[in-house]
Amino acid sequence: MSDHVDGPRQIGDPSADLTDLFAFTSPSDPNRTVLAANVFPSAGTQAMFSNAIDHAIVARRLTIAGTGEQTRFKPGDPELRFSFRFDVLERAAAGQRPVQRGICTVPGGQTIRFVVDDEKGSASADGTYRVFAGLRSDPFYLAWIVKDLKKFPNLLQHDNVLSFLVELDTRRVLDPAKGSLFGVIAETIPIPKPGGFIGHEPPRIDWVGRPEQTNMRLNNNGIEGSDDVRDLWNQQTPFAISEELMPLFRKRMVDSLKNWDLRDGKADWAPAALAANATMFLDDFMVIDVARPTSDTSNLEIEKSTLAGRPHQTGGGRTVNANVIDILLTWMVNHDREFLQGGSTQATKPGTSTFPYLASPNAELQNVAFSVDLAAPPDQVWALIGGFGGQWHPLIASIRLTGNGVGQLRTIETVDGKQIIERLDAMDDAQRSYR
Repeated sequence: MSDHVDGPRQIGDPSADLTDLFAFTSPSDPNRTVLAANVFPSAGTQAMFSNAIDHAIVARRLTIAGTGEQTRFKPGDPELRFSFRFDVLERAAAGQRPVQRGICTVPGGQTIRFVVDDEKGSASADGTYRVFAGLRSDPFYLAWIVKDLKKFPNLLQHDNVLSFLVELDTRRVLDPAKGSLFGVIAETIPIPKPGGFIGHEPPRIDWVGRPEQTNMRLNNNGIEGSDDVRDLWNQQTPFAISEELMPLFRKRMVDSLKNWDLRDGKADWAPAALAANATMFLDDFMVIDVARPTSDTSNLEIEKSTLAGRPHQTGGGRTVNANVIDILLTWMVNHDREFLQGGSTQATKPGTSTFPYLASPNAELQNVAFSVDLAAPPDQVWALIGGFGGQWHPLIASIRLTGNGVGQLRTIETVDGKQIIERLDAMDDAQRSYR
């Protein structure tokens, strides 16, 4: 899911799991650019940022070093790094949410202090920068059972994430007169701890460029028997993937894109074009032209135009409300021959046009009620769905049972990587019900 739960290490440390990256022109001020990233998939309403992690968004100026089958976006120096670090929690009054503060370090070393969840954010003295960090509604939506390319309602309905973002004066910070094309990534890096006894911290926990690099392209569930290379990929240095490992990643990318191309039973990609597409995706950073307008439909436009050998027309990037999954599936499956629309057209809460752009978090208790009439005898239906460990629901990947009878636990792994643990409180086969 974009970059949600994108490997074993991220599943083990969700607070450092990057879920999404955004780069867009501010809808309320075309002279400002917004760079935003999210961590902690399915964050609870009491979730706070880890104080052991450096959360960073990094941009580098790009040049187009090749087009068509030779497409290449070449990153240059210096890097522009926006680093967010968070303090330990401050005790709050009874019934109140603890206070957390943080500091954002911008290129050049200037620092901006902020309070988590303050929607006004904090600005630098000269107004060049404005930063925010806090709990928000997850703007990503996935409306497919991807393995079967089956439409489905949004799998992330009512989810929250922790978001951190910087809004900046485009001319002052990025100086588009020197080149307006940029590559953007986000990464989570362990803050070094002196005095370790054994080994060393990993170079990073997670990083993200374009949506779905790991979960859909490098860990394609349609390729049977393939090794999971997501952790290996997440340890690579953004903008500088290991030359030693590049053949492994390139083969996986080519095989994956071939598989996606045939998901609808038709081959729309010529071998040379597919190989060029794979090379482009392996340079994994979000591409934005800060001198051109971004929109909800401009995601991947720069990459597609360059592969086609024509000048790009938009700012590319990715807005909060961009329908990135349908855009991506359409490109990979049928080369934009026919738009593939999933089962939802927006996230739980659409993003806004004003700071901090991501919608307020989902804090209300959710109740779901659903009924359907089935043309089957009740006993036959109950035989299918009445078992506490029955794996009949399309969102369930696996179920593990612990114990027997009332009090029994079931651990559910969903197809989108979540884990749910439920306890059986009552069972009545005569009334065909359980709670």
